[in-house]
Amino acid sequence: MNAEKVAILVDSCSDVPREYRGRYDMYVVPLTIIYKDAEYRDGVDIQPEDVFARFSQEIPSTSLPSPATVADVFRKIKADGYDKVIAVIISSGLSGTYELVKSFGPAPEGLETCCIDTRNIGIGSGFSAIRAGELIEKGLPFSEVCRQVEEAARHTRLFFCVSTLEYLMKGGRIGLVSGMLGTVLDLKPVISCNADGIYYTVAKARGRKKSLRTALELAVEAAKGAKEYNITVMHGAAKEEADELLADLKARLPDFRIAIEGQITPALVVHTGPGLIGIGVQLLG
Repeated sequence: MNAEKVAILVDSCSDVPREYRGRYDMYVVPLTIIYKDAEYRDGVDIQPEDVFARFSQEIPSTSLPSPATVADVFRKIKADGYDKVIAVIISSGLSGTYELVKSFGPAPEGLETCCIDTRNIGIGSGFSAIRAGELIEKGLPFSEVCRQVEEAARHTRLFFCVSTLEYLMKGGRIGLVSGMLGTVLDLKPVISCNADGIYYTVAKARGRKKSLRTALELAVEAAKGAKEYNITVMHGAAKEEADELLADLKARLPDFRIAIEGQITPALVVHTGPGLIGIGVQLLG
């Protein structure tokens, strides 16, 4: 049921799985991955395994979607018969994508538009787009969908661990995380987004296994007292570890509504490198 003809727009770094993009007819604006000899649309012209395979030759950079790409998506939404758009976008503290989409105004192509700055990254942002789909399907008024998605975004936490801080540092996405961590006593940071949507160190643990267990414990603690919640374990070429952690997370938080596991999008691979594990929860009530 979508009486108000509301479309959902997401950026590619919100990492919404294909299954949910299809179920809720989401429109995706891809970020750009830049190599010396070519540019690629995130998740369209290039896949995660392509980025991993080329790391030994070159670490690419990323950039915002082009304004023309965003304009094309709005035109497509209008042509498909929608009247309103809820745009769910990764943190403005990590990317200019939110400001770019918002710059098109409250009514691009005559579409009433609500832009949500999730202040999160990856599926930590994508969960809110999925929530928008659920609420639209229930027939809630557009204003109420926007309000509840904003609220869901504020109750989403993603804790992640990287094998090395090299990629975050090279991409300028280190935020408030100390670049010296990991070089002394094998200390590994557990990273999250703060209230401003900027990376910061939540905890430190000695060695990878302890850092992953710490991230899991933080996710479990974040869900404490919640009656409804979604859970996730995402990875960057670390499926075996992700499978094990998701099984543990399900055992610790058995009353989840949605559980998502998968490989992160190519643009996120660029900034985190191989070995990323992200463990998260979204509280719904």
